[in-house]
Amino acid sequence: MIDIKGTLVSEGPGGVYNERMLGNFRVWDPYRSKLAALWYLDKTTSLGKDEVVLYLGAANGTTVSHVADYVESVYAVEFAPRPMEDLLAVAKKRKNIVPIYADATRPVRYAALLEPVDLLYQDVAQPNQAGIAVKHLPFVKSGGRLVLMLKTRSVDIRKSADEVFADTCAELKEGGYVVEKSVWLDPYHKDHAAILCRKV
Repeated sequence: MIDIKGTLVSEGPGGVYNERMLGNFRVWDPYRSKLAALWYLDKTTSLGKDEVVLYLGAANGTTVSHVADYVESVYAVEFAPRPMEDLLAVAKKRKNIVPIYADATRPVRYAALLEPVDLLYQDVAQPNQAGIAVKHLPFVKSGGRLVLMLKTRSVDIRKSADEVFADTCAELKEGGYVVEKSVWLDPYHKDHAAILCRKV
């Protein structure tokens, strides 16, 4: 990851979301991107230029665009029509983004479009967030990573954030992931935790 005097940046064409520029580098805003927030809170987060990423919950393409600046290719899955329009505009500026208009709960419908990935990045506001990650385990290479951005209020508002977190980690482990680390994303994103896993 590229750090300019303590500021996370990526190198690529700007103007995706009116982001600030530092020379030829785009400032990666931790308040607009949970992955950027994770980097500020845990500097072990990294992206490699030879990595293939499957991104679930691509939304408008804000974080996708920064990820694409770092890696070989990004398969970006989004289901909502309006954000998908923005994502398509972002993909036009970057040849390594493959936008996929699909429901992340039904990976069988776009499995033929994918290749084995080094990183599964998931930011989906649905109750079955762990289940979605488990469904995508077959697409992750052996030794590959999962970064799940857990939105605890989207899972079960009757439970505390800590209870939802514990239940999610247990489901991920049962589904075949090894949970290596977790980071709560306060103060950037309330009631969100990044769960970092690996496929054995």
